[in-house]
Amino acid sequence: MATEKAALLGQLPIGKLLIQQSVPASIGILAMSINILVDTIFVGQWIGADAIAAINVVLPVSFFIGALGMAIGIGGGSVISRAFGDNNLQKARLTFGNQLVLTFFLCLSFVLGGLYYADLLIPLFGGKGGLFSLAKIYYVIVLYGVPVLGFCMMGNNVARAEGKPKFAMYAMLLPSISNLLLDVIFIKLLGWGMTGAAWATTLSYGVCASYLLYFFIVHSELNVQFQHLILKRKIVAEIGSLGMVTLSRQAVVSLVVLIVNNLLFDFGGATQLAIYAIISRMLMFALFPILGITQGFLPIAGYNYGAQHKERVIGLIRLTLIVVTVMASLVFGLIFIFAAPIAQLFTTDPDVISETPHALRWVFAATPILGIQLIGAAYFQAIGKAVPALLLTLTRQGFFFIPLVFILPYYFGINGIWMAFPIGETLATLITAFFLYRELKKYQKLQKTTP
Repeated sequence: MATEKAALLGQLPIGKLLIQQSVPASIGILAMSINILVDTIFVGQWIGADAIAAINVVLPVSFFIGALGMAIGIGGGSVISRAFGDNNLQKARLTFGNQLVLTFFLCLSFVLGGLYYADLLIPLFGGKGGLFSLAKIYYVIVLYGVPVLGFCMMGNNVARAEGKPKFAMYAMLLPSISNLLLDVIFIKLLGWGMTGAAWATTLSYGVCASYLLYFFIVHSELNVQFQHLILKRKIVAEIGSLGMVTLSRQAVVSLVVLIVNNLLFDFGGATQLAIYAIISRMLMFALFPILGITQGFLPIAGYNYGAQHKERVIGLIRLTLIVVTVMASLVFGLIFIFAAPIAQLFTTDPDVISETPHALRWVFAATPILGIQLIGAAYFQAIGKAVPALLLTLTRQGFFFIPLVFILPYYFGINGIWMAFPIGETLATLITAFFLYRELKKYQKLQKTTP
């Protein structure tokens, strides 16, 4: 059955395949982004703009620890998928058992370190001045639940590796719904303020973990026994090598948030941090269809490249680039027009409302060409070239953005920080387009000489 399904990737029309592969991924990303978006609106309206800024201070820490689980999940998921394909159920169970142990000990170690050095880390990530106390309340409570988040991120990817994406989608939907309900109860009805926001987030991780435990006990073939929990060097090395690309990418994202938080606080105070928090939420929410299409693109490109279906690979890239460019341009237009009402959704703070539209338009300025960068990097990942895939991914927020965000503010002030986003995106897109074009030319020549 799995072979027949895979074969369809080389047979069905490209457009139909792109829809089939992209829609479930988009729904999952949409659910998560709506949760983060509405959660931020509740916090801003019911607690205040400083609370939004304080949460954004904590995100890099929890995001990175959660990314450990994601990296272990993606790395191990690849091993599990291939083990199922080889009918090697024992290896699949051993891999999952090793994933559980790695996730628990790595995440717990980082959490203990994060709690011990809380007073040092919070200011380092931008929680300075009046934001420190708010950020620490949220930081400590959320960190208690981060090992559970690590399990959720790992387990979600394993469910996908088993070929059961609906369970993975439900695992994203349930905590999103529960977090919003708990926000209403803890913040609005009980008046717990920042403490309520933190417990709503932490308990929603528990909801996700409970559902995934139910999945693994009732619906999964990965029935782990004690011997599967003993770490095997070869399995751990394989999980680590495959997950390193994901972890590196997420680490750079956390580093970018850390840098921008500190620069914004130094140049503009808590108001600018609140603006950046709003923009961060809008980036994930507004770009969900583009990110979903990028995920849907991966298996189609990989299969057809491996099958040497040259015309289908070229046709897929062409179609995907057209679709994501059209969608990205539409997103840019909507953000440009409705920037002011968007700011008003999140807070009643007049300074944040007045300054957010300008920053929002700058950050989204290069959105119409973003798809080229995402699809270009995804193509190298799909064809098994991890190093160029990683390097091209890092150009977006690492190689160009970080130097720019340090240099431009000293010439243009706060505007320089916002300008660094579209300039970095444009440079990364130009580099990606060059390497993608060169790779496709090489691929076409290789195909012509293949007997």
